Amino acid sequence: MTILALEFSSPQRSVAILCSAENAVAEAIESGGNATRAFGMIEKVLAEAKIGREQVEALAVGLGPGSYTGIRAAISLAQGWQLARGVKLLGVSSSECLAAQAQAENIFGRVKVVIDAQRNEFYLASYEIAADGWRETAPLKILPHADVQSRAGANGILIGPEVTRWFPAGRIIFPRAATLAKLAARRADFVSGERLEPIYLRETNFVKSPPRQPSVEQAS
Repeated sequence: MTILALEFSSPQRSVAILCSAENAVAEAIESGGNATRAFGMIEKVLAEAKIGREQVEALAVGLGPGSYTGIRAAISLAQGWQLARGVKLLGVSSSECLAAQAQAENIFGRVKVVIDAQRNEFYLASYEIAADGWRETAPLKILPHADVQSRAGANGILIGPEVTRWFPAGRIIFPRAATLAKLAARRADFVSGERLEPIYLRETNFVKSPPRQPSVEQAS
């Protein structure tokens, strides 16, 4: 299966194409968090892999957590592609992608994925990573800075896209589209476009605006 992967959840955006038959991957990476060049990156990897758009059979999207704008942009692109060409879609946790990327970079042992959740809070998930595989040991949750700091020294390595901004002993690792494509190649839980949703653990709260007060002119 030929898979196009979009990973826009961090300041480093990437696009990759995986040709399962040849087990070959082409990848384009841009830094700075600019999602407007997505189609340019897609055209670049398609040209490098010598694949036409019509040959793409599935799209894999990094669902975060992370940049809500970037993730939404990737989801919208995937949804449009499915409407136009009927491709299969698959969403993958960017936290899972980070764990797989850590394994690819030979980071083994107890690893904690740390992703900025704003408001001085962080997404945190724990993994046990070995050369032959990895497994989740604690699911993704949101914790305040102090709680993450207290866990930082508990026999674990902190990794994440910007982790050293808050935890200097951590190691910066970005979720990569090439890794995302390889994860997707081992799965078959495809979904329709409307079922792709960003991973966002906070409850959405809406505050109703107070009634508008009439102006002096209206009151008179």
